[in-house]
Amino acid sequence: MTNELTVNELHLDYGTGAHANPILKGVSMHLQKGEVVALLGPSGSGKTTLLRAVAGLESPKAGTIAIGERNVFDGARGFEMPAENRNLGLVFQSYALWPHKTVFDNVAYGLKLRKLGASEIKDKVSDVLKNLGLGHLGERFPHQLSGGQQQRVAIARALVYNPPVILLDEPLSNLDAKLREEARAFLRELIVRMGLSALMVTHDQAEAMAISDRILLLNNGKIEQQGTPQSMYETPDTLFTAEFMGSNNRLPARVIQRESKQVQLEINGARLQASARGAGAGSGDGTTIIRVEEVKVSATPVDNAIELPLLTCMYLGDRFECLFKGEGGVELSLRAYSKYRLEPGRYWLQLPADKLWVF
Repeated sequence: MTNELTVNELHLDYGTGAHANPILKGVSMHLQKGEVVALLGPSGSGKTTLLRAVAGLESPKAGTIAIGERNVFDGARGFEMPAENRNLGLVFQSYALWPHKTVFDNVAYGLKLRKLGASEIKDKVSDVLKNLGLGHLGERFPHQLSGGQQQRVAIARALVYNPPVILLDEPLSNLDAKLREEARAFLRELIVRMGLSALMVTHDQAEAMAISDRILLLNNGKIEQQGTPQSMYETPDTLFTAEFMGSNNRLPARVIQRESKQVQLEINGARLQASARGAGAGSGDGTTIIRVEEVKVSATPVDNAIELPLLTCMYLGDRFECLFKGEGGVELSLRAYSKYRLEPGRYWLQLPADKLWVF
């Protein structure tokens, strides 16, 4: 596979001298042809800065960036290619459409700057609008479109000159929840159908998992972990990854014994088997977590379980989220899902050993 984008040991600071604030601290990544990579992480982790550095909108301090065979930034040589020469497709969070131009003219703008002929522009724009289901909207103005349609116009404008890489900065964050889910499916299908290589910034792990082939999780300017959405969710290497990638219960546990990956814990007076994850797991008490969906609720005693009273159940539409809480000042609360509303009372909460993780 050829790399469409290669970033090596990228360092970037905001400010200079004594006031320099390091934002990227040696980030390396690649994007292969036809691959979608999501840059995921909390606010301030450096994901948008990395995207902007690739686009040529931020100046790194050190490292290299290459698009295909072309070097576009080399810190050691002091070389930086201007943004407009990098030939990348950009989709911003705000869509950044010209309000006084029609859909057709918004999409054609980049081609006109590249001095293409009128008939070639017409063909290319009509083609990309048709591909995005916007063929009938060419004469409308942005304010006459829905949010989802405006978003597609922004994507059409980024795709019209067939760039090697498309960069998407939180492309779905302006849409309401229902539209986001539809747009997510549309975007994934479009990227695959057109064989695009895409780098997308998001802070929403569900969005990253749905759209991307690979996730790079950034934490404080460094890559915490990278891998397929499935590997990041099911086999996190660090506590940060585990907590960022899902909805979890944190449990106050005492490590009693450890043999390689098998750990014996005491939680709320009960002995439980758990699995060690990450390098430091099992040394001292560590941190014990389990995904909310892995907790099994039982009305009768079961293995590897703790007994707790039910506090409340919340209706979520497709299921209930139930909250259980320790009594007598015990700092223990557990969330679990149930198909039905549970009756008040005490329940056994089964915590499967392979899903009960100690970091």
